Amino acid sequence: MSLLIRVTFLVVAFLPRFFAILNPIDFLALQSIRKSLEDMPGSNYFSSWDFTSDPCNFAGVYCQGEKVVALNLGDPRAGAPGLSGRLSPAIGKLTDLTEFTVVPGRIMGGLPSSFSNLKNLRFLAVSRNFIFHEIPASFGELKKLRTLDLSYNQITGGIPSVIGSLPELTNLILCHNHFTGSVPSFVSPKLTRVDLKHNDLSGSIEPGSIPSSIQYLSLSWNRLSGPVDRLLPRLNQLSYLDLSLNQFSGPIPGCVFSFAITNLQLERNQFTGPVQPYGPVNIQTVDISHNMLYGQVSPFFATVRNLYLNNNRFTGSVPPVFVDRLIEGSIQLLYLQHNFLTGMPINPRAEIPQSSLLCLQYNCMVPPVQTPCPINAGTQKTRPTSQCSEWKG
Repeated sequence: MSLLIRVTFLVVAFLPRFFAILNPIDFLALQSIRKSLEDMPGSNYFSSWDFTSDPCNFAGVYCQGEKVVALNLGDPRAGAPGLSGRLSPAIGKLTDLTEFTVVPGRIMGGLPSSFSNLKNLRFLAVSRNFIFHEIPASFGELKKLRTLDLSYNQITGGIPSVIGSLPELTNLILCHNHFTGSVPSFVSPKLTRVDLKHNDLSGSIEPGSIPSSIQYLSLSWNRLSGPVDRLLPRLNQLSYLDLSLNQFSGPIPGCVFSFAITNLQLERNQFTGPVQPYGPVNIQTVDISHNMLYGQVSPFFATVRNLYLNNNRFTGSVPPVFVDRLIEGSIQLLYLQHNFLTGMPINPRAEIPQSSLLCLQYNCMVPPVQTPCPINAGTQKTRPTSQCSEWKG
């Protein structure tokens, strides 16, 4: 008697008549998946996985007819212990699967290449575990995949170009891994979220490589380089942008200060040139600190609540509108330290609200008011005269 016939006989023999008969291949796949994983201490997720009962009633198993269509491994409650072990290649035998997730835990090993058999898979999330090795190139077969979340693992290698070629991709979340190489070009016109922060990616990003549909873009904590003045103007649907802690260079296009975003994070790069917003900036936090930006401080920045312009090469006097908004409490943080500014028209007796932070230290002037600065601003109040003579403006 063949194995499939024996499994079918067992399913029929042990299940009450009102149970649907699970496809024997899916039944065997679930058994293999169970053998490859264990509950971590304090977890009882697998307590319902009794193969003498209907597998479609197991925790995290969802069926349609005789096939498993969704598999959510582990207790989804926040803070619940996860699972340990490895992901079984048998997952690839659940060919009707549209959703596969794993809760945070201690699952190790690589991603099975058999995932490529899941032609209907739309949602794949295996985050906050200890997955390593590379993403299999066979993931390019997942043509219906919309969300890929492999964040907070230890995955190495490059991001396969086939990931960028997935036609239905909407969300790509690969942050906090060890990816190297370049950012692939994306073809999906539905892509809205790309989160690649905290990796070791390098190289430049071509202007057309990220579709204009993108709304959330985080590339911080990598080694990416090159200009962005042709890339960013196309991305006018952005609601979140973080390019900090990279090696991007060239000018910051003025259009980015008109985006409908809450936080703009471009700090600790190699951006150069003057900064010229097109109009009043309606962004709550703008951080363009630790670059090589120069020229005068634009009065259009006075509408920003938290403004980091420190550690650049700005010159001239701070526009009076900043003083007005600082005293009225509209500006909560104004960091101007470590520039080449020559003045700020504020009365030394002016009362700055305690809720507001101002730092003017280490510029080409004696600070007209004494305010607390962050520790990393140093102890020197004024730049040496020899440095200031080189940056008059």
